[in-house]
Amino acid sequence: MKLLIASDLHGSAHCCRLLLEAFRREQAGRMVLLGDLLYHGPRNPLPEDYDTKAVTALLNGVADRLLCVRGNCDAEVDQMVLDFPILADYAFLAVDGLNICATHGHLHGPDNPPPLRHGDFLLCGHIHLPVRRAYEGFTYLNPGSLALPKDGTPRSYMTLEDGKFVWHDLETGGPFEPLA
Repeated sequence: MKLLIASDLHGSAHCCRLLLEAFRREQAGRMVLLGDLLYHGPRNPLPEDYDTKAVTALLNGVADRLLCVRGNCDAEVDQMVLDFPILADYAFLAVDGLNICATHGHLHGPDNPPPLRHGDFLLCGHIHLPVRRAYEGFTYLNPGSLALPKDGTPRSYMTLEDGKFVWHDLETGGPFEPLA
């Protein structure tokens, strides 16, 4: 099954609409969201078309296809309006023969990973940069940020299909190479 993996929407209805267009275009079976869905956070600027009610309605429309973990800007009050669970700090997934730990990155990240086995993948958001980096025993992957990318990187997401991770520009859908 093809997965679309994204993070750090931060309440941008514009980026949420682009994300759902990408989800349809990619024909992914599920979407994995790595946290920070509704709130922009106290240190971030307001993202384009900041509208948490619109984002809530858009994501609730695909609730049965979402797998989510909690980001540092997600709270119990957010869970009250969302029709899918978002409060788990991490989740382990077995997809295409790969063992994957999905987390936001503020509690567990490449420098303090959860218990991983050799060959596992650690998916994190949080830093707003698209990254693929090998660590001793595991590979760290970050899809980048949908709404607030840093250091001149594009708004981005990843796909996983047939054991291969690919980064995509949210605006164009085109693939690109992440930071190493």
